[in-house]
Amino acid sequence: MQTFTFLLNPQKIHQVPDCSRHMQDSKLNQLEQRLKRPRSRKGAPGILDVALRAGVSGATVSRYFNNPNVVKPTTRRRIELAARELGYIRDRVAGALHGKMSGTIGLIVPTIDHAIFSELIEAFSSQLHLHDRTMLIASHNYDLEREVGIVRSLLERRIDAIALVGRDHSVAALEMLRVRRIPVVSLWNAEGVSGIPSIGTDNRQGAIDVTQHLINLGHHRIALLFPDTQFNDRARDRKAGVISTLAVAKIQVPEYWDRRCPYDTAQAKAVAMDMLQRNAPSAFICGNDIIAHGVIHAASRLGIRVPADVSVVGIGDFKGSSAIEPPLTTVRLPARRIGQVAADTLIDKVTLKNMAQLPDRIIPTQLIVRESTAAIANG
Repeated sequence: MQTFTFLLNPQKIHQVPDCSRHMQDSKLNQLEQRLKRPRSRKGAPGILDVALRAGVSGATVSRYFNNPNVVKPTTRRRIELAARELGYIRDRVAGALHGKMSGTIGLIVPTIDHAIFSELIEAFSSQLHLHDRTMLIASHNYDLEREVGIVRSLLERRIDAIALVGRDHSVAALEMLRVRRIPVVSLWNAEGVSGIPSIGTDNRQGAIDVTQHLINLGHHRIALLFPDTQFNDRARDRKAGVISTLAVAKIQVPEYWDRRCPYDTAQAKAVAMDMLQRNAPSAFICGNDIIAHGVIHAASRLGIRVPADVSVVGIGDFKGSSAIEPPLTTVRLPARRIGQVAADTLIDKVTLKNMAQLPDRIIPTQLIVRESTAAIANG
């Protein structure tokens, strides 16, 4: 179809053909005809097949797949169209064997069984997808020796970069990463391992905020339910924040109110029922929302009202914490944002080959006050 451009003249209006548009249409038609042309050789299509159909060099196609932003948008579209029509699949493993990027980023988490890590994983994966990268994920179940084997396995698969969770890691795992000089970030904490930038949040401050909330409501008989902190620096930071805040308020926690509890709703319910049937506290501070859910279920089972008889707080703001009855007062940890920033940071370091030390990135927590806490009845 012929289009027209109107040129305004003080005397009269001229109607002239838009020749540039006509030329573009002609080039597009030529490209479409080239795409319909059958391939001259058998087997899976390669870079040269894509280049031939797109009317560019093999080097341009290679640059496009390694770093699309260096290729002109019009050329990118031609290469994408040719690759799609041919059914071309990039051989990332072969590229990795020749010292190029594999397009794969590793993520090692303590567990995939907790909602907070699920949010992190989903955000990390989605952000990588925007950059045409894939994720290899593994969990060590809080076993740092197991993490060493996972790091080795991921390096054997020639990952381009890796994200770890927390500060606690085996020296052997960190040494393997240092020797191979691939980009690494540490997630979840305000401070990372020496030489590894951290993208996380201040777990200690989040715990301070939720503890101070209970103190402001008049609570002094406070129980703690936290997991084993030996190989969990996030829980260690949170509990340290709680203890320091209580100490400033001159509140002591008796040993029978300072109980160890794993991140498991059923076990938290059992521990809380035992505590509530004895010398019950006026409030519970829980290591995360999973434990807090168990405490609320225990109180409900015993006919103890939350928050009229006992207040409960968690840390995390997991899915379900706003829907449980009563809705849980907690600290929102920015899991999704941490995952997004981590993916972008690693992609930048891989793409730009930037090995310079980055500053730690701290994303703030947020106290979310709902209906599981109330001022103590006797003031």
